Amino acid sequence: MAQPLPLKPADMPKVGMVDECYQSYNVEMLEVTGGKYWRPYGPALEAALRQPAPAPAASSGDTPAGMNPALYEYRPPIDLTNPRLRKLAAALGPAYVRVSGTWANTTYFPETEQAPATPPAGFMGVLTQQLWKGVIDFAKAVDAEIVTSFATGQGTSDAAGVWTADLAKRWLAFTCAAGGRIAAAEWMNEPTLAAMGGVPQGYDAAAYGRDFEIFHAFARQAAPDMLILGPGSVGESTGDWAVAAGYGSDVLLKARDLMAAIRPTHVDGFSYHHYGAVSRRCISTGRWTQTTPEAALTEDWLGRTDQTLAFYRQVRDEFEPGKPFWLTETADAACGGNPWANTFLDTFRYLDQLGRLANQDVRVVAHNTLVASDYGLLNDKTLEPKPNYWAALLWRRLMGPTVLEAGVPIHEGAHVYAHCLRGTPGGILVLAINNSRTQPSALDIPKAADGYTLTAPQLESARVRLNGQELRLGAQDEFPDLQGSHIPAGRVEIAPASIAFLAVPEAGNAACS
Repeated sequence: MAQPLPLKPADMPKVGMVDECYQSYNVEMLEVTGGKYWRPYGPALEAALRQPAPAPAASSGDTPAGMNPALYEYRPPIDLTNPRLRKLAAALGPAYVRVSGTWANTTYFPETEQAPATPPAGFMGVLTQQLWKGVIDFAKAVDAEIVTSFATGQGTSDAAGVWTADLAKRWLAFTCAAGGRIAAAEWMNEPTLAAMGGVPQGYDAAAYGRDFEIFHAFARQAAPDMLILGPGSVGESTGDWAVAAGYGSDVLLKARDLMAAIRPTHVDGFSYHHYGAVSRRCISTGRWTQTTPEAALTEDWLGRTDQTLAFYRQVRDEFEPGKPFWLTETADAACGGNPWANTFLDTFRYLDQLGRLANQDVRVVAHNTLVASDYGLLNDKTLEPKPNYWAALLWRRLMGPTVLEAGVPIHEGAHVYAHCLRGTPGGILVLAINNSRTQPSALDIPKAADGYTLTAPQLESARVRLNGQELRLGAQDEFPDLQGSHIPAGRVEIAPASIAFLAVPEAGNAACS
């Protein structure tokens, strides 16, 4: 029998605060406009993966530069008026909805309602006024604030290759006139791999610094209440698995060089992206780290988010000390996610990452995505909630923004995090994750608790159970009963491969008063 780890609910000290919209999500710009996004797993994709990868090209016209066009498939614009989608998104609010992604760098916004049939030169997609108005309406309906990035590809540059603010000015003006607001924005999505985002040939950190200064001056004048985030880099880490490690210095623009180049301007929040690997879709590139379902519960895999943050913390501390971190894009794996991102197996990473980062000065975590591809919280065909959605809903309902020190060092079988219990003065919420596939763990809690335990019949199941009952929407999309089970004071056992939210309303924690 496992020796219980003692918890002291009344004495857990406050160690930080997260944004009320800490748990947020992405709706990719490509989802809004329609276009070629990651091809679903199936025979067509498997056939493409068996073929030799084509030589990298500047762009195929509708897919990112250097990528195999066979990895993508056309998807129509997302219906942001869908009642089920709005209901499920609203239940996660308040949140930030980030509308960005690689395709945002080369998306054109027209001057009138009459949009061009094809993108102008230097662009890969068209965001019509009607579609953007749909995003504004969606954000209002689901209690979300908009976060985004701006078009930065060749189509926005003058003859000398210098970024111009004309399109950005038009976009912001329309947003305001339509009753919308952009709460925060990065200038460019993932400037680490700027060439993939369609910048002019030969683009380097110095060019980024020059253009960022233009953007910064424009944004401060045109949208003074909009937070400027940056750099929004991806793929760097203190670990040897970093997903961008396969790129040479001729392609990779390092975050440190980007931050040095933007001086003397500053950002309001230090943003970055984290993926612990790339999915099977991108295996043919030969450059990027892969992973397996067998590794999904290991300390190495779950700890990778710490290594990414540690890398970017060094850069933040050098150039923007004290600025809050925003993780504006993350999921199990880049390139649309792995097949098991749809299953309970990935829920351990999803919740563990939220728990870890809340303790480390990360103010916002925006999961990629709400709907699209395997890493979406919802099935992109039916909008049925996946296991990660149910985990997100429990986090939203139970975890308050005040972060506590649980007093249990992270080790296999016991990843324990604590926050103030939402809406309950003096109460605390303990999140206990047992990532051991075979061994139970135990906690000793001196107060009665309400337990919300997530399990699945198999780890790679698309169905998840709460206290033994499968979670699913009702016939009219009603939410199931998410009540906890009473647990008396004393020993609380956490079964292997299970996750428990333990609400202690009578903890008497002064930090939560």
